[in-house]
Amino acid sequence: MGQNVLEQLNEEQRLEVKRQVRLYAHGAQEVIPSEELELKVAQSVLEGRPLKIKLGLDPSAPDVHLGHTVVLKKMRQFQDNGHIIQLLIGDFTGKIGDPTGKSVARRALTDEEVEHNAKTYFEQFGKVLDMEKVELHYNSKWLRTLSFEDVIQLAGKITVARLMERDDFEERTALGKPISLHEFFYPLMQGYDSVVLKNDIELGGTDQHFNILMGRHYQEKFGEPKQVALLMPLLEGLDGVEKMSKSKNNYIGIDEAPRDMYGKAMSIPDELMGKYFELVTDLSVDEVEKVKADLASGALHPRDGKMRLAKTIVRMYHDEEAARKAEDDFIAVFQKGALPDFMDEVVFDFEAAGVGEKKSSGAGNSVRVLVLLTQLNLFHSNSEASRMIANGGVRINGVKVEDDKARVEVTDEMIVQVGKRKFVKVRVG
Repeated sequence: MGQNVLEQLNEEQRLEVKRQVRLYAHGAQEVIPSEELELKVAQSVLEGRPLKIKLGLDPSAPDVHLGHTVVLKKMRQFQDNGHIIQLLIGDFTGKIGDPTGKSVARRALTDEEVEHNAKTYFEQFGKVLDMEKVELHYNSKWLRTLSFEDVIQLAGKITVARLMERDDFEERTALGKPISLHEFFYPLMQGYDSVVLKNDIELGGTDQHFNILMGRHYQEKFGEPKQVALLMPLLEGLDGVEKMSKSKNNYIGIDEAPRDMYGKAMSIPDELMGKYFELVTDLSVDEVEKVKADLASGALHPRDGKMRLAKTIVRMYHDEEAARKAEDDFIAVFQKGALPDFMDEVVFDFEAAGVGEKKSSGAGNSVRVLVLLTQLNLFHSNSEASRMIANGGVRINGVKVEDDKARVEVTDEMIVQVGKRKFVKVRVG
């Protein structure tokens, strides 16, 4: 396959290749090598043959958030153009654990954990991909059958020096931290997966750069056409600094309620809006470019841009009506100062809080504000609640709490607000 393929295309086919390549490259951090993407798409258009697009999944963290959808959205673009989506569940490699970005070896997963996590992935991926048109593969099907001789031959096709080019291995060596021999086999196995699946393109985040290039390496060693690596940038979370992560509590989950999803999206830093429009929305390339240009020129106010972003995200994972309602609630609460129409109701149990039984009405059912906040599970600890109070982030029935040593009367239907978005209605138990 070479430049000759492009010369065989008619004008209509050339335009189609140009359209697809522009779409797939949009938002990508790297395409390696970029010229081969065009050639593979051209070959596909010329022959009417769909490309095989691979995404490898190590089923260790099944709660999907917007950071995960960056790659899934790109997969959907290929799927919408008739290409074959290959979701590869690393049920075998998951037992080793990908050492990428790890300062220590990762705990191996059990069969039960892998099965549970994979099932959770599928349920959530259906919000982005048409799962009925997805090929599902488990790499234990071929990796488990390899003989020791096969493994030796696989290892013989790569040098130790090449493996040590991985940043995490280099760093651990420099710090004197151990690297177990089995960790070297993770990129080898991921590379061999590409040989077996004969995929044309492999997608992943930039943190998978080394592993995905192993696919090209091993396909070449086995005499197969080499895949193109399409690497997507990692999405910063709501703090604007760290990669989106549930553990860092800077994420927007795709299963979250519309109101929570909208409110969180409104807290995205202004400077990241263009990136979010580009990487996580289903707007067209031209629409995204116009939004980014309008934000840069000032034609689109950051607040209005963020509201469009929030509404788009909610609409994608719920529907138009839910998005409209979430926006109306946000405007009512944060621009007009009203209470949201719907609030979680939380029971305050006097005995569970360690303050005795609830007394009759008017008999002094007061507790320390920190007891109230922690017993309602609004904070994990008194110190966390104290910090929020000091920052002016706690209100009870609309009144700001100024002192973390204050006592409050606990009454039925009292409203407790934490931060800008969290409201609960108290029920006395």
